[in-house]
Amino acid sequence: MEDLQLLLNSASTAAATATAAAMIGLTKIAGIAAVASTATAAVVGGRDALQYVNHFIGTNNGIHAGHVFPGANLPFGMAKAVADVNGDHRQGGFSLTEAGVTGFSHMHDSGTGGGASLGNFPLFIQAGCPGDELNRCKFNKKDRAVNYTAGTPMAHPGYFSIQLNTSIIAEMTTTNHTALYRFTLPDVPVPPFNLTGISEPAPLSPMILADLTDLSDSRINGTASVDPTTGRMTGSGQFLPTFGIGNYSLHFCADFRGASVRETGVFVNNRAGSEPKTINMVDDGLNNSPEILPAGVYAWFDAPEQDNQILARVGVSFKSVEQACGHAEREIPDFDFNATYNAAEAAWADKFSVLSVDTGAVNNSLQSTFWSGFYRAHISPQDYTGENYLWESDEPYYDSYYCMWDSYRVIHQAITLFDPWSQTQMIRTLLDIYRHEGKLPDCRMSLCKGFTQGGSSADIVLVDAFLKNITDGIDWQLAYEAIVSDAEEEPLNWAVEGRGGLLSWKSLNYIPADDFDPYGTGLFTRSASRTIEYAYNDFCIATMAKGLGNEGDYEKYIERSTYWRNVWKEDQTSFLNGTDSGFVGFLMPRYLNGTFGYQDTFTCSLLQNFTSCYLNPDGTEFYEGSSWLYSFLAAPGDMASLIAAMGGRETFIKRLDYWHETPELAYMGNEQPFQTVFQYHHAGRPGKSAERIHQYIPSQFNDSIPVGIPGNDDSGAMGSFVVLSMMGTYPNPGTDQYYLTPPFFPEVNLTNRMTGNTVTLRNVNFDAGYTNIYIQSATLNGENYTKNYITHDFFLEGGILEFTLGANESAWGTRQEDCPPSLTTDNGIWD
Repeated sequence: MEDLQLLLNSASTAAATATAAAMIGLTKIAGIAAVASTATAAVVGGRDALQYVNHFIGTNNGIHAGHVFPGANLPFGMAKAVADVNGDHRQGGFSLTEAGVTGFSHMHDSGTGGGASLGNFPLFIQAGCPGDELNRCKFNKKDRAVNYTAGTPMAHPGYFSIQLNTSIIAEMTTTNHTALYRFTLPDVPVPPFNLTGISEPAPLSPMILADLTDLSDSRINGTASVDPTTGRMTGSGQFLPTFGIGNYSLHFCADFRGASVRETGVFVNNRAGSEPKTINMVDDGLNNSPEILPAGVYAWFDAPEQDNQILARVGVSFKSVEQACGHAEREIPDFDFNATYNAAEAAWADKFSVLSVDTGAVNNSLQSTFWSGFYRAHISPQDYTGENYLWESDEPYYDSYYCMWDSYRVIHQAITLFDPWSQTQMIRTLLDIYRHEGKLPDCRMSLCKGFTQGGSSADIVLVDAFLKNITDGIDWQLAYEAIVSDAEEEPLNWAVEGRGGLLSWKSLNYIPADDFDPYGTGLFTRSASRTIEYAYNDFCIATMAKGLGNEGDYEKYIERSTYWRNVWKEDQTSFLNGTDSGFVGFLMPRYLNGTFGYQDTFTCSLLQNFTSCYLNPDGTEFYEGSSWLYSFLAAPGDMASLIAAMGGRETFIKRLDYWHETPELAYMGNEQPFQTVFQYHHAGRPGKSAERIHQYIPSQFNDSIPVGIPGNDDSGAMGSFVVLSMMGTYPNPGTDQYYLTPPFFPEVNLTNRMTGNTVTLRNVNFDAGYTNIYIQSATLNGENYTKNYITHDFFLEGGILEFTLGANESAWGTRQEDCPPSLTTDNGIWD
């Protein structure tokens, strides 16, 4: 807190002042609006870049909610500490647009849709009890919730703080398995501002409780104990995942420093007592009700010994209370808040050290957008190594893959570039799950199986890594076995792993809308979108087969990758509000008898029934997107054939224009449309892709708070999209290719942690007003370079890619041989 206040008081540069504003979560304080629009040219990276991270981007509510976790954590860390609030959009724990702090908890996910996850065993502190009577303190969530003082939330990598309306200041930082809180109390306890009536004075005698609950009140069973001498609180509970099946066990261990223990005990509902010292809560059969019975333990302290401060250290573990205590004692032995925070900041600075940008005259707002995206790309998946109680293994274990249907598109490509070691650990985790559970996961959280949204998306993650030289400790033959299992062996529950409808897939070569599948269980919905996703999964399998020298399998799965054609209705028209869009040929559902069904091409867009297209038992034949969207995604590995099916290059370009220019049709708040921004490359119009990315950045992706992004961050997907797009190298998932557009800075430098080599992407004729957004020519290591894409070898080997820019489209990257490879090339679109 002192360091951040010092920054506010001494901010004499534009960068420092903008940083101060970002830390306290304000868009307007004196002088900030003026200086944020300008910047001093500098090379920014490493520790210097941390000042531009705005944690509060995406901490909003509503249909476009980002659900971003803004609290304290390490890169990919398990412990994630923040203040939890009331409301429907507390998926990240804290939201700037919702009030009522109910506690401070130690584990969270970031950017997820659906229900709120984790937030287990929150602590809550009250400076004193009215009349010095224990039971006049507040115990259950509803009663104890207090608002926070406007403008006080502050965040910096490794740190979060907030001031409650009770004048209590809560600061927090973390190690990998432990959260450390520093509570600063007022001299005289202040009653919550949202209570009415007159409260009796209370002496400064802080009471801290630990609640056997989580953000979604999903507790099944729980137990907690408190030591009457030390005040140590320990406990365990079983909880439900938010987007999956089964349940998970979690344990905590909380210790305190700074005040002597006055009394300890337990509470149930809104009453507390000093006996017993252990509380046990069992499944009451009503765990699906809106609220579970509040219960937990408390420690009542004398006045703090120094600076009105009391510290709380909370270790967490999926395995045991003993392991939770061991984590805390080993990771933060001395309760040293400043040292712990400094170490967390250093860990973040190390992650940021691989990337630097020459800022030129680029304004601080865009720099904040860029570095905040980089930061969010390092929050999940989370390192739970040593915490997996499901099986014994020496392999790493990462969790919170929310979900690979989202993350295969951009998150893992970002991690591969910025932190290939971590990506290696994640790939090894996926393979270890396959070893012990027999299938790759499609989504996974809290050691539970998550729901599958489309195809077998882990196949794409694995193949992408295979093509990009992620090798250390990875058995790629086992990986190939795993992805072939997805393609060939239907599991009993394909709602959480593998694929359903494989009999129809192999015999009819599409998934029928009225499929007959007695071989497994899952939702008989999303038939059209599942068809094209299965086809792309098989394209990726073919790619690995070829890389491993298995020519027979290559031919088999390449053929299956063309099955998208079987749900392509070439004469399908599209009308919006009675007006013909002018385009023909769309994906449509198809029945067992071979006839086509019909779904309005705009259904599942924001224009029509968007919210009816989730995992609903009676859902539509496309998932979280319209036929308009999925028609662009039908053949990522064979774009030339797709362009031909849409009527040729010119029609394809016009169709993309219609898609991006029709209000609320191209909804960028979901991950699938990301690819459509760059698909002009396949038609020889890379300049149009550059136009589109500047259309969305900064209009929909910016540093405004609490919005800043157009939808759920989905564990860093939105952040990854921003940082890679602004670097000028956006990935084509499941391949080793990156689309090239001009970076948003004069120069970007990235060092590969695996090889030590550095790449430079440099603009000539760059202007910060972004008039010159079109590549006129390019050189690679001084040699003329005409391709509008580059392969991953560039990032492994290092080099300098230099773009000369201009204000108009040029002939650069427009020839057939300049475009990304396509499975077929003899379809006439280049005649």
